Amino acid sequence: MHKEEWFPLVDEAGLQVGKALRQECHNGSMLLHPVVHLHIFNSAGELYLQKRSANKDIQPGKWDTAVGGHINLDETVQEALSREASEELGMDAFIPVFISSYIFESDIEKELVYTYYTNYNGMLTPDKEELETGKFWTFRDINNHLDKGIFTPNFVYEFRKVILPILLSKQT
Repeated sequence: MHKEEWFPLVDEAGLQVGKALRQECHNGSMLLHPVVHLHIFNSAGELYLQKRSANKDIQPGKWDTAVGGHINLDETVQEALSREASEELGMDAFIPVFISSYIFESDIEKELVYTYYTNYNGMLTPDKEELETGKFWTFRDINNHLDKGIFTPNFVYEFRKVILPILLSKQT
């Protein structure tokens, strides 16, 4: 499914302490590895979400953050953010704003998540190998579907703790 991919292993401050293969990071080992997330708002204050491909090894077919991906070995956070936005949605010109970083644990992995947002009204072209589809959601639509099992657990967590304050500030 995936070529041999090496991820950096990091401490809670984000400093690299080693490396491991993708499958080692996703097998319940709880090796802390870094990822990037980019939330995309349009001028109406709606939030773009991607529907993950059914081929994904984690959370297939669920709605998720607009852009998300692993930081590769010897890649900076900014390089990973630009690469993932280009690969997943064809975005090349955007201004990312750092929100925060936090540690997220699922049943099979532990990630240090670097979260950004951007305001963007350009064309988004979802990569059909990476994503099934994507669309802009209103705050009300997201809120009405939060506990119905259609979103990834990471998105639900991040929406409540990180994105909701941004959305609320845009409505005032």
